Formats: sequence, C-alpha cells, structure tokens
Amino acid sequence: MDTASALGEPLKKTVGGTTAKVLADHLGLHTTGDLLHHYPRRYAERGELTRLAELPLDEHVTVVAQVADARLLSFNRGRGQRLEVTLTDGSGRLQLVFFGRGAYAHEKKLLPGRRGMFAGKVSVFNRKLQLAHPDYKLLDEDSDRAAAEKFARALLPLYPACRQLSSWQIEQAVDTVLTSMAAIGWAGLTDPLPEALREGRGLLPLADALRAVHRPASHADVHAARDRLKWDEAFVLQVALARRRSAEAALPAVPREASRDGLLAAFDARLPFTLTEGQRQVSAEVFADLATAHPMHRLLQGEVGSGKTMVALRAMLAVVDAGGQAALLAPTEVLAQQHHRSVVEMMGELAEGGMLGGAELGTKVVLLTGSMGAAARRKALLDLATGEAGIVIGTHALIEDKVRFHDLGLVVVDEQHRFGVEQRDALRAKGAQPPHLLVMTATPIPRTVAMTVFGDLDVSVLDQLPAGRSPIASHVVPAADKPHFLARAWERVREEAEAGHQAYVVCPRIGDEEPGADRAAGQDAADGGAGDGPEDGADGGAERRPPLAVLEVAGRLADGPLASLRVEALHGRMAPDAKDDVMRRFAAGEVDVLVATTVIEVGVNVPNATVMVILDADRFGVSQLHQLRGRVGRGAAPGLCLLVSEAPEGSAARGRLDAVAATLDGFELSRIDLEQRREGDVLGQAQSGVRSSLRMLTVIEDEDVIAEARAEATALVAADPGLDAHPELRLALDALLDEEREQYLDKG
Repeated sequence: MDTASALGEPLKKTVGGTTAKVLADHLGLHTTGDLLHHYPRRYAERGELTRLAELPLDEHVTVVAQVADARLLSFNRGRGQRLEVTLTDGSGRLQLVFFGRGAYAHEKKLLPGRRGMFAGKVSVFNRKLQLAHPDYKLLDEDSDRAAAEKFARALLPLYPACRQLSSWQIEQAVDTVLTSMAAIGWAGLTDPLPEALREGRGLLPLADALRAVHRPASHADVHAARDRLKWDEAFVLQVALARRRSAEAALPAVPREASRDGLLAAFDARLPFTLTEGQRQVSAEVFADLATAHPMHRLLQGEVGSGKTMVALRAMLAVVDAGGQAALLAPTEVLAQQHHRSVVEMMGELAEGGMLGGAELGTKVVLLTGSMGAAARRKALLDLATGEAGIVIGTHALIEDKVRFHDLGLVVVDEQHRFGVEQRDALRAKGAQPPHLLVMTATPIPRTVAMTVFGDLDVSVLDQLPAGRSPIASHVVPAADKPHFLARAWERVREEAEAGHQAYVVCPRIGDEEPGADRAAGQDAADGGAGDGPEDGADGGAERRPPLAVLEVAGRLADGPLASLRVEALHGRMAPDAKDDVMRRFAAGEVDVLVATTVIEVGVNVPNATVMVILDADRFGVSQLHQLRGRVGRGAAPGLCLLVSEAPEGSAARGRLDAVAATLDGFELSRIDLEQRREGDVLGQAQSGVRSSLRMLTVIEDEDVIAEARAEATALVAADPGLDAHPELRLALDALLDEEREQYLDKG
C-alpha cells in the first residue's frame, strides 16, 4: 500500500471500529490523514501544572493537575454519597465531583499529591469552577506503566477532545497510526510545497513535520513542525484564492459609469450634509471598479455608523444612471424594511420615478420580502422585470426563481456573514452577465483575516465616523456579585426615558420555545439571521439556567422596575407587519423601551435611543456585543451600554466583557474576538458545510506567514494557472479545499 492511499484509509482499519466511529461522529475525523492533521492543542511539560484559573466555561477540557484534597460526603440522610476533589496549580483551584456508589472507589485513587490528566466539561457551581464526573488517568501510578512512560516524556501532547473520547485515548489512536505509517516508510507521501520554496525557507519535509508535531522530543521540534505545517495551510489556501482572483479577472461585465448630470448628481445635490473624506475616497474606488469591463468584487468594511450604506446607495445610483439595476440583499426583514425606508427618505422625489410628483431623473425603489401580500409582490416583480424599478431592496426572497431582472448590474450584500453561499450566488446569477458585487460588513476585519477569508476581494475600509455621532460609555454590571448594580441599571433606563430618550434591552433568546429548543445567543432563526454567538459555546449547560428571554423579560420589566414606561417586545418570530409596526412606533418615539433579540443588531437607526442593556451579555460574542452597542449614541446625546452578566470575576467570559467595555475600537475588539475563537469559526465553516482547512495556522498571530504565502501563491498561479507543473499542489488543493470549499471562498 502506498502512503497516498494509506492517508485516505478509513480509520476503522487502523484504530478499530468503535474508536473510529467516535472520531468520525464527534470530531469529524474519518481517515488516517484526518487524524494525522488533528494536532495537539498544546503540550504539558513533565511536572507542569495547567493554569486552572484560565479554563473556559462550558468547554470540554483536559488538564494536567495535582490533587490538593478529597472529601467524601453523605447526603439525603446517608443514602447518597458525593466525593469532592480539589485540584490545584498553585494559583487556581478546580473542583471535581462524583456521585453515587463509585465515589468511594475514586476516593481511594485520588489521594492528595497525586498528579494526573483530568477531562470533562467546565461548569460553575456555587461560584466555583467544576468538572462533574470527569474521566481521568493518573500519571504517577506504578500499575499504569504506559501512562508513566508517556509522562516521562519531556512533552505530553494534549489533543482537542470530546466527552466521548479523552485526549489520552486520541493519543493512543495517533500512536497506532504513526506506527502503521512508519511500517511503510512514509513512501510516496506527496508534499504540497514546491521543493524550491520548502528548501529556500528551511522548512521540514512533511513526514518529519507530522512525526515531530505528535511526538516531539523538545520545544524546538514543536516549533519546527508548526512552522512547516502553517506554511502548508497558508500556501494551499492562498493558491486557491489566487486562482479565484485570476478567474474573476477573466470574466466579462458591463461597464457602469455614472452620468455627470444624472440621478447620482441630483442625489448628491440634495444631501443635507457633507460626505466624509473616507466616504468620498471609497466611493471613488467603487466607481472606478464599476467603470471596468470586469466584475467588481469588493469588500466594504467599516465601523458601526461609518456611512457604508451611503457609499452603497451612491454606487447603486451610478449603476441606474448607466441603465442598469441594483439589488441590495439584507439578512432580515427588519433590516430590509429599515434600508428601504432610509433609502426612500434620503432620495425623496428621486425615489418616485414614473410616479405622479416624482422627479424626472428619478427611479423606483421597491421592497421585496417573503411576507408581502400577493398584489404588492406581483407589482414589485413586474417593476423589476420591466426595468421600471432601478433599485430593489429585499431579503432572501430576491433569489427565488420567479424574480427576474431587466438588467441587473450591481449586487450589494449587507452583513455578508449572515448569508449562505448558495443565496449570494443565486442572486449574482440573475444578471445576463456577471454583475458587479459589493459586500458590506460592519464587523472590523484585521488585515490577516482579509487576506484569508476575503483574499479574492479588493478591500475598502471606512474608519471615519460622520460628524454628529456621540461617544458611547460601556460598563459591566456584575448581577451575581452586586445585584444592586442591576437595580441601578434599570434606574438609568428610567432616567433616560424621563429625559425624553429611549432604550433597548437585548436578550439571548425569544422564549416559549419547545423543550430543548433554546437558541444560542444571537440566533433569531425566524428572521433568517444568525449571529456569531458565544465563542465559548455558552449555550446553557446543566449547571446554568436557561438564557433570559424577550417574552419573559418584557413582562417583568413592564410590571416591575420600568412600570409606567411604554415597553414593547421585538423578535424574529413576530409577523412581519407586527415587527414593522413596532419598529415604526419606536422610531417615532411612541415606545420608550424596546426589549428585543439580536434582530436589532445591524442597520436599525434610531438617533433618540441613548441606552442599551444587554442581559446575559457573556452569552454573546465580542464582535456581536460591539455591533449591538452601535445602536445607541447615534444622535446628539451620548450613549450608554450596560453589559449585565453573572459570569464570575476572573473568568474568560468576564474578561471578554471587560475588553468590550474598555474600548470602542472595533478592530482591536475583532482581534480579541478572533484570538478566542477557533480558526474554523474565523473562516465560517458553518456556512461552507465542510471542515475548516486551518488547524495550525492562526490568522491573528501568523500575519507574516500569510503575507509571504500570498506573495508566493500569486506568483506561482500567474506562471502556472492550471498548476500543471505542480501536481502535488493540485492534489493538496483537491484534498483541503474541495470544490464546495473553493466556491465558498469565492463568495467571500
């Protein structure tokens, strides 16, 4: 058997059916190659103890620690037993708990001073970190010679694991695979890096790197292996992106150049404010792209409230000037309706083309959503098909088969991470020729992420806020430690309302779900959205109460601390007309407090809203909290954001909230966000439908590797677009970035 086929061997042939099934079902590992690329998360040194104070809540972890004490307790009048074991690392403590008849047997093993590996899910009980019924293996017991021998190694690999399979069980499976690979001498192993590149950069051969990463003799082995494996991932990814850029550049598109005295000029003349320098500069970049005979493929990123929508609208008007149509795809009906209202208000009579009282230069701006009545929907579809509507704003309803455009010239995708690949691609396919594409995001993206996730898009950044935006003060409210702080938060909401301002209260879920249907923070599926959710998977484990819900909180506030204020609820399961009615009344000042899910995360613009209270804030992601916070401080009065949490001080969750409260710099927060999230999350694997190709590369820390790999990949693809002279690289591309994955990268 050659090695290439050995790497594709099902794991059941090497590690056995039972282990292989768990590896496949719970870790997504199916082949020998998959397991070899399942690298240790970190390495414990002999005698080293894990920093227990840094353990993330609700994650399954493996720690190397020492028993400090153990107590066997009775409860239920002596009929039940509970063993409480305290682990220590000298700076933090972790409690283990065992119930039932087996507690006595564990007590006999877990004696003070014993050291071992302990695996379980981290929870909090009585404000202490805890592992309930953990799996463990003592590393200093004479009866387990294999464990003792492994512990005698200089470095002990600790693997990403799961409840069904511990790190040391994964280590045993890797040992089996390494032995089988050594038996065939790793012969025929295809190396994706061109030999000249590998030797020129002093990188290990692939087989040596795989051996060293799993069984290092020293830290130098680990560093050398990681350097090599990071280059594999960065280079293959950048080759895929370079090929997509090359393919995009070869496609034809209709140039769309704005008329000097057309709709865009008329719109600019009626603006009551001056565009920022950033808006003018980015608009110039977009107009230059639109005027070319190849499709624009540009990412527009900017802080919350930086004026991205204005740039997008001016681009759409330029396309209408040139005889084409523009479509803006929004992730939720609330946001689509908000965009439609804003665009119509900004354009005035210019949005009433062909209508009585409309401007001669005007066009029609239509809204298309899934909940529209049949008559309104037929009229909108007719306006699009005939070309009478130059601009359409809608949700996923825009991509349905019945929607036909007269001449689609530009697609604008708002909050691109909220859409799947097929949705974006289906809308682009509605043009006779590929339309220009402008992708917008209010989530600041570090340069390294832009080079990986968006490596085939040109990037424009709006980092200047328009005049008139007010500062936002942010504070963490420790509800468990200091409940009077929460009472004061509601007093602040009341004070703002009595001063004539308005408030948002944000909750992680809607409420009244079926049993077991609680959604993670940020998910409002009935509205088509999906937020980034909590990085640590805080989805309400056995030791945590369910997340607070809109339907429950709204009633409690209206009857309690906010009694006499006008309190309304808003969430994705409401009928579209009801949602629109609530938002209209809130925007008109007829509602004092809006209790909502993250349906208000993006695009909602109510300048009179000055305070936001985010409940269970630790259940949201860093970037999502920053997005939500951007809904206040949009007028002349300063904004206030209160992050309410029961997370204990010193925990990772509390640390994230402190970071959000400490800065308004979205780029800094995005770095913190990504540092704490898996690389697969960074690449949006949930949308692509396949496992992330990044297992070793860290997009935040490895900027130099990514930049150098990008330069090497661009040069190689320019010289050999079909990779005809690099068959090994072509194989690696097929394996790591299959067709579905490569298409996903193309869509940004």
